[in-house]
Amino acid sequence: MSNQMIIRIDSDLKEKVSKVAKAEGKTTSEVVRTLIEEYVRDRDIGAYIDGLWDRIGNNLKAKGLTQKDVAKAIREVRKKS
Repeated sequence: MSNQMIIRIDSDLKEKVSKVAKAEGKTTSEVVRTLIEEYVRDRDIGAYIDGLWDRIGNNLKAKGLTQKDVAKAIREVRKKS
């Protein structure tokens, strides 16, 4: 379910956003929602870290490495410390 959010912006900016949205065949609300979603996504550190772990895991799998290989590498590094 959607909720409303009331924001205050300069009337000139509001007019410009409305014109750009209309030119793109979108509503002002669609444009604002997209911008807010991008803002949150770009700053969501938890999602970024999860994505990072996924990429690391995929890279290790692509190289044919297993959990045992990773555990062995960790043990070797800890021995050196």
